[in-house]
Amino acid sequence: MMLAVGLHSSDLVLVVAVFLACSVEMVEALTIVLAVGTTRGWRSAFEGTAVALICLGALVGIFGPTLVRVPLDWLRVFVGGVLLVFGAQWLRKSILRASGLKAQHDEDEIFAETVAELDEIGNRADRDRLAFVMAFKGVFLEGVEVVVTVLTLGASSHRMGLAALSATVALFLVGVAGVLVGRQLSEVPENAMKMVVGVMLLSYGTFWSGEGLGIRWLGADAMLFGFVALYGAFAFGAVKTLQRNTYEGGPVR
Repeated sequence: MMLAVGLHSSDLVLVVAVFLACSVEMVEALTIVLAVGTTRGWRSAFEGTAVALICLGALVGIFGPTLVRVPLDWLRVFVGGVLLVFGAQWLRKSILRASGLKAQHDEDEIFAETVAELDEIGNRADRDRLAFVMAFKGVFLEGVEVVVTVLTLGASSHRMGLAALSATVALFLVGVAGVLVGRQLSEVPENAMKMVVGVMLLSYGTFWSGEGLGIRWLGADAMLFGFVALYGAFAFGAVKTLQRNTYEGGPVR
């Protein structure tokens, strides 16, 4: 409660958007790390994960200060456009999955596929190197989206520290969840989280693009909640409409 009182409405949206976006990506990365660890050995999996996290931290350290120095209006127009693209992609996929027109993202299936890929390699001499590369690739590629989210949202609001803190908390909680529940990650309502993140990214993108172009929104930061409600209603209506008009047959990829 004390944290909520000390934050503006835009900060609350920032915290939730960064936290959920990072949680979704880190769950996918954790699935790969767990598969590598149980199949090839935890040492190489942890080493690959650690190196990937160091690289991602370096990206934030290098590009974060540079973005903050860009004139705020220019930055918000640019970042607003990036967020609109990312948000539209996330929301589109989550709507298709929720309506049954696209297969649900299955973490257990990803786990099984990763294990099968590693098993096919067999007991080769370079198995530790392969495990390291698999863990590094999984964490780094998923982490890049986390970095983009942290940098764009944090820089445009001039709250880089708050965005980084939200991402760190998400990373910690996902890591703890991974230790506690192992590979039972299919229980995470990932598609719902992605839909919420898509709505929030679109809301932020619209808000900041408008501010960068000189628009002064009614209600100032509170207008963010209006955009969240608007895009949320659109997503809900789109899912219901597509569900009513879903053609017969299996989901599409």
